[in-house]
Amino acid sequence: MSKTPSTKAKKRRTGRSRASLSGIKHVSEIGAQPGILVQHGKVEAPKIQVFAYGADEFIEIFVSDVDEVAALRAKHPVLWVNVIGLGDVEQIGQFGEKFSLHRLALEDVVNVHQRPKAEEYGDHIFIVARMLHLDDMSDSEQVSMFMGSDFLLTFQERTGDCFDGVRKRLRAGGNRIRSSPPDYLCYALIDAIIDGYFPVLERYGEILEDLEDEVVGGPEPKHIQILHEKKRDLLMMRRAIWPHREMINSLIRDEHTLFSDATRVYLRDCYDHAVQLMDIVETYREIASGLIDVYISTVGAKMNEIMKVLTIIATIFMPLGFLAGLYGMNFDPEASPWNMPELGLRYGYPVALLVMFLLAAGMVYCFWRIGWIGKGPRRRV
Repeated sequence: MSKTPSTKAKKRRTGRSRASLSGIKHVSEIGAQPGILVQHGKVEAPKIQVFAYGADEFIEIFVSDVDEVAALRAKHPVLWVNVIGLGDVEQIGQFGEKFSLHRLALEDVVNVHQRPKAEEYGDHIFIVARMLHLDDMSDSEQVSMFMGSDFLLTFQERTGDCFDGVRKRLRAGGNRIRSSPPDYLCYALIDAIIDGYFPVLERYGEILEDLEDEVVGGPEPKHIQILHEKKRDLLMMRRAIWPHREMINSLIRDEHTLFSDATRVYLRDCYDHAVQLMDIVETYREIASGLIDVYISTVGAKMNEIMKVLTIIATIFMPLGFLAGLYGMNFDPEASPWNMPELGLRYGYPVALLVMFLLAAGMVYCFWRIGWIGKGPRRRV
């Protein structure tokens, strides 16, 4: 009796779960009370990086207590708090209390399967974006942002991001980001996340170009597996980029009081970058699909060539086998003059071999003439 393979066995064979393929991953207990912060899986211990700044002042420190953050907020015009790691849900809850953040939004911070979105909760806006890493192109990281009138609070899953350019601009001073409210800083971070997709897609473009040369030059079974993996990665990237367009468009279209008209102009440029990313992803997906077709066609053409060679060999040996079988029937020529008198010829055996050789050579020449072997003078079927 056959047994149905278990789900774990399927995961071991494929290396990927069905939830990751669909992009759906429900981690909260069914029927649980909304707004409850529960740590899921293995997460990184938090580090709190604080940037407190104004047009003529700037402080960059790492703190360990939420109360220190609240004290800095009272002394400086703009406060950017970047929490790296989600390993302390109690600390996240303390941030919610100090900054009056909505519990449902805090729950989305901990459940890192959210799609990019923008939601307004009274005096603050909650924004979710998904960031890619160049060293791990197949996985995206959730970045959660809370923006108020004088603060920007961001949460990252792990160490490493694409915000170094924004940090350098903050440290340098004398620029728009230091003299603007936190809405411009929020735009700068979103723009950095969107622009971080371009080097990843450039890497995918190089991979697809190399695969194209290899597939056309000599397809191998590993190529089809790599192409399917890249198509899957591009599909996941499309699922990450598409909601970014909706999120940025909502920040431009909706009348969020925390975003000024001047910042919305820059958000429109960010929206254009998201549209461009979608075009690139769709183009690469079409290229990957086309390479799969090329692989199948190339393998089919190669198989046809092999079958043609085997057919030619079989065709050449078919009359030779007929002659060998005919003269191998062992009729006695002395019993009747019709019983293969050629068997009694002195040079019958050499003559038979010569006939076979000439027949085979004639057929090879004919195949060469019509172009089935080598490059004959004429090609006709």
